[in-house]
Amino acid sequence: MQGLTSITNCERRKSLKQVLQSKQCIRIIESHSPISAMIVEKTRVAVDDDYLEFDGFWSSSLTDSLLQAKPDIEKLDANFRLKNIHNIFDVTTKPMIYDADTGGKIEHLIYDVKALERAGVSMIVIEDKTGLKKNSLLGNDVEQTQDDIESFCHKIKMAKKSQITQEFMIAARIESLILDKGLEDALMRADAYVEAGADAVLIHSRKSSGNEIREFALRFRAMHANVPLVCVPTSYSHLHYQELKEMGFNIIIYANHMMRSAISSMENVAKTILSEGCSSPIEQDCISVKEALAFIPGTI
Repeated sequence: MQGLTSITNCERRKSLKQVLQSKQCIRIIESHSPISAMIVEKTRVAVDDDYLEFDGFWSSSLTDSLLQAKPDIEKLDANFRLKNIHNIFDVTTKPMIYDADTGGKIEHLIYDVKALERAGVSMIVIEDKTGLKKNSLLGNDVEQTQDDIESFCHKIKMAKKSQITQEFMIAARIESLILDKGLEDALMRADAYVEAGADAVLIHSRKSSGNEIREFALRFRAMHANVPLVCVPTSYSHLHYQELKEMGFNIIIYANHMMRSAISSMENVAKTILSEGCSSPIEQDCISVKEALAFIPGTI
């Protein structure tokens, strides 16, 4: 098997803007390890006389935490997560969007921006919450506090001021719908964040119908025709790529599926070997050792 084409950090960082300019809507998927990223990099499928592939990686704080068996509470700092990103970049070429949670203290965020930008990351996403991070899909079942608009706008401005290159992007993630604060609050924040310098807006929702993100997209597009709009359709997973594209979304992030499927598969393997007393029943669900070795260029 041939090795992957190499790419510089600068070329990789630029490539997200380039693919956004060439496509109306792109697909990004969570990659928590070099092998998961390599699978994403190589996966292409033929659909209706067209070849489809993912356009880049999502570095998820949730799946990075799960990989280390740690709680998803911003325990892993950017420097720790960067080690994993460097390893992913060693064997891939596609751009990466980085989940920065709340961004932490501004004094720390400005250094994280520089480090991530220097490493070749194309975009970071910061969410407008404060305090101890809780997973957004938990909604109001746990205590979550949204930042005030003025404070978060200041964070955006400071993050933008600290970047060096023109191609690096900072997206503002709005948690108003997650916290049941309503569409008007979400739209007001979106307008303010774009004015503060956000390069893109991510609207998050935990409602399964997808109706509120549809309405948000319609009204956001009336205000900002050209600002990239991002969604994470974990809760409304039935909505097809084409539907989200037609709503006006430019970046669709499948935020945790590679890790969730890996956990499910590993748990099933462990249970089956114990209950059956041998590994034979699960061999059909595993690639062979030879195939596994051949998957990595240079192994065989």
